[in-house]
Amino acid sequence: MLKLLKTYSMIKKCYNSIILISTVTVLLSLGSCDPAKKYEKAETEAITNYLNSNPTDTFKLESDGLYYLDVLDGTGRSPVLHDTAHIVYTGKFTDGTVFDSNAGGADLVFPVGEGYLISGLDEGVTYMKEGGKATFLIPSKLAYGTQGYYTIPGYSPLVFDVQLVKVIPGPSK
Repeated sequence: MLKLLKTYSMIKKCYNSIILISTVTVLLSLGSCDPAKKYEKAETEAITNYLNSNPTDTFKLESDGLYYLDVLDGTGRSPVLHDTAHIVYTGKFTDGTVFDSNAGGADLVFPVGEGYLISGLDEGVTYMKEGGKATFLIPSKLAYGTQGYYTIPGYSPLVFDVQLVKVIPGPSK
């Protein structure tokens, strides 16, 4: 009987160890299966691939992740908060597919820094001067984020070719 109790006790310890190890393994597996990490990695790769496929373009990386490239220096004023900017733009995915453009149509007119545009585009315009052209590579956190917008999937870095046509001074402070 004593031998049977020792065997039962040993089996119970093994069983408890197996259950503990299995539980820890499952919990660790679930914790590492964060789907956002996969999308963030894909976005980082898309940005890197875009920059590598355009090696002659020297983008300036801003502290918040916006990539800015002057294509043609303007000679007018730079827009500041509450100025009204008139722009012509073409929005593309990093593979070059155009998703929106107003080229050949009316200028997009908006008050700078008031949240009417995605933040990366709004910010990028402030680095330009009237009459200038620039390209912005905008990470998703400064565009449509994790959720996306209509035909733009979440975690999509976007490329905007922008011409700053006119700047109208905003209300003076």
